[in-house]
Amino acid sequence: MSHAVIIKDAVKKYGDFTALKGVNLEIKPGEFFTLLGPSGCGKTTLLRMIAGFNSIDGGAIYFDETMINNLDAHKRDIGMVFQNYAIFPHLTVEENVAYGLQAKKVPKNEIKTRVAEALKLVQIEKLKDRRPNELSGGQQQRVALARAFVIEPSVLLMDEPLSNLDAKLRVQMRTIIKKLQRRLGITTIYVTHDQEEALAISDRIAVMKDGNIMQVGSPEKIYKKPENNFVAGFIGVSNFIPCEVEGEKESAKITVENAFALEKVLKSNYTGKAILSVRPEQLFFSETEGIPGKIEISTFLGDYIEYEITLDNGQTVQLNEYTKDVSSVRKDGEKVLCNFNNASISVYDEASGEAISC
Repeated sequence: MSHAVIIKDAVKKYGDFTALKGVNLEIKPGEFFTLLGPSGCGKTTLLRMIAGFNSIDGGAIYFDETMINNLDAHKRDIGMVFQNYAIFPHLTVEENVAYGLQAKKVPKNEIKTRVAEALKLVQIEKLKDRRPNELSGGQQQRVALARAFVIEPSVLLMDEPLSNLDAKLRVQMRTIIKKLQRRLGITTIYVTHDQEEALAISDRIAVMKDGNIMQVGSPEKIYKKPENNFVAGFIGVSNFIPCEVEGEKESAKITVENAFALEKVLKSNYTGKAILSVRPEQLFFSETEGIPGKIEISTFLGDYIEYEITLDNGQTVQLNEYTKDVSSVRKDGEKVLCNFNNASISVYDEASGEAISC
């Protein structure tokens, strides 16, 4: 049975450095939840605290209603998949996967059945007699996965499990992991710094920075409605354009370089300098109105064309145009007007970086 994982005001310190600054999260039973952020943001520290490998210096961690702060790691009923696989080099694939079941003193006949099922799930049943040095990186990662979930843990923890694989294999393995997790229904907490990986695999994502949670939400919400400019810049590509905001909550006027104005609904009344965020695929060329600029270079990428455009204010932005929608590539040096749908943009307070638009 999968647990909910509840984290309340979790703090972790290393001397004078505070790695986690009062983190609060509630992860649902059976959910695929990802901790995403740059190196040093605290995501692996938090995962290791949940696992019991790191102590907690403040706050509490619960599995359902049970606080586990002082519970030994081996008593937490977790499975763990590491970045470096951490499989035993002297054991065969079958022996590696059986190891956790043997430690739990599961009957031998049951071990054999469960190991066979696990190897079949990750599609390496024909490799059961090989040792790790006879396997590719992707095959070794499948062994690590099978070993983690064969013990039927209540919580599965995964620390950057795909970072040592090449790009094509990463995509294949993340699909396998997602299918396995959905089939088994294990509460899974996944750590990565790869935004695309997080968007592709997660039910919900927590974006972290400097030991704090910046936003929690579904991949779609995180991507389409970032709550601050850090999330907007970290997830995917965003163009940040200075603007002026003036008006009431229900209808504020947003002006870009005195060249282009639009209206946007705000969370509350606001007047002053702000930052407009728009993604490359949300920008489009207009023949009538928009922000003036010049195409510096175009890059044909098959399904879309990537344009680098210098606006009249000197700022560079990226605009993506999908080839299915156009008949030709625009020429470098061409003067253009860049426009966007009001609903697709976000506006942030210049000082705080927090979203002021709805």
